[in-house]
Amino acid sequence: MVKKICVIGLGYIGLPTSIIFAKHGFQVHGMDVNADVVRNLNHKQLHIEEPGLQEALTEVVDSGHLTFATAPVEADVFIIAVPSPITDNKTANLDYVKAATESIVPYVQAGNLVVLESTVPPRTVEDVMLPVLEETGLSIGSELYVAHSPERVIPGKIFKELEANDRIVGGVNEESGKRTKAIYQTFVQGNIHLTDATTAEMAKVMENTYRDVNIAFANELAKLSEEIGINVWEAIRLANYHPRVNIHQPGPGVGGHCIAVDPWFLAEQQPDIARMIALARRTNDDMPVYTADKIWHILHETYKLAQPKVALLGLSFKGNVDDMRESPSLKIMEHLNQIHMDYTVYDPHMQDIRVPHQVTDLDEAIADAAIVVILTDHDEFKAYNPAEIARAMQHKIVLDTKNCLPEAEWRAAGFDFIRLGDTKNR
Repeated sequence: MVKKICVIGLGYIGLPTSIIFAKHGFQVHGMDVNADVVRNLNHKQLHIEEPGLQEALTEVVDSGHLTFATAPVEADVFIIAVPSPITDNKTANLDYVKAATESIVPYVQAGNLVVLESTVPPRTVEDVMLPVLEETGLSIGSELYVAHSPERVIPGKIFKELEANDRIVGGVNEESGKRTKAIYQTFVQGNIHLTDATTAEMAKVMENTYRDVNIAFANELAKLSEEIGINVWEAIRLANYHPRVNIHQPGPGVGGHCIAVDPWFLAEQQPDIARMIALARRTNDDMPVYTADKIWHILHETYKLAQPKVALLGLSFKGNVDDMRESPSLKIMEHLNQIHMDYTVYDPHMQDIRVPHQVTDLDEAIADAAIVVILTDHDEFKAYNPAEIARAMQHKIVLDTKNCLPEAEWRAAGFDFIRLGDTKNR
């Protein structure tokens, strides 16, 4: 019977997973190598933003069901939820997964279950984790059970989707899968689908790659529409009325730890086969430069402004969260630096000392700006009064890369309203 769970990694997935298991009666120990994170969590102070997370953390810490430390402890189940980033040359960095697996070896006992939640390239469990776990001396599949159960949640809705979404469980053998399913059934309301570990790894990477390829298609459509002179957003909306069409939305790039990373796992393993996957990834990786160049073109070629100031709104990769992992905004700023554009950046959800030209309020961001550029679809941005913003700016131009602003209101306030995909010759 499972009584205690040890979760390795307390980030955007590990911490909510720890909390939800604790809320369902398990004794949970959360481990992270970052001592500051552990210290803050022990004082019920969060390092990430997520609706409902603070209240849930307080509840389970106060009840004694959740503790934190920088080392693992003995447990019945070990869940590994650590980062799996890519290197500069677009290959998978599995050092965190390997280190996390190594960290639990001294604590693992016969009958334990080890579950990897991190999104990883196919065969990571087989080729990276199992050789480490064999150092325990326990027989894999009969004395020590191992599985992969990838997370399938989105920031901003993590708790809801942890419970409601279907879940994939891939065991290294049938018994490993059954034991993993049993613990997740304590809170998962969706269906739990059993398979083998490598198929589970592949399925998760496929999910994110599908979305990346679809977004790349939308981004190409935006560029084509700019040349043709049509509204790509309207064309996509109309095309999606077809019952078998679901074109995604274009944008300034793809961010987050999943969609911007996982397709490279497949491209790396079989580059001669995964050509469309790699092309889609490069297409989306190029969008921040395309966006920065569009800003330059609008200000210098269309409006012929001298030394214009740009107000960038949005640092996080997704609306209403404080997560800027792989955010296109960072790459846009990098390119604006290279082409010597003057800009400020503001995000109501986050401040980060690593980000240059960041200001603490909207007024400072837009003061004397020539253009406002929406890079993240935060609700706060949608609710701004364009007339008030117009009074603070030197010129009234807005580039809405997310198509999230009420266009009529901004035009009524005197703004020239531009979207990605709008014609160059406007």
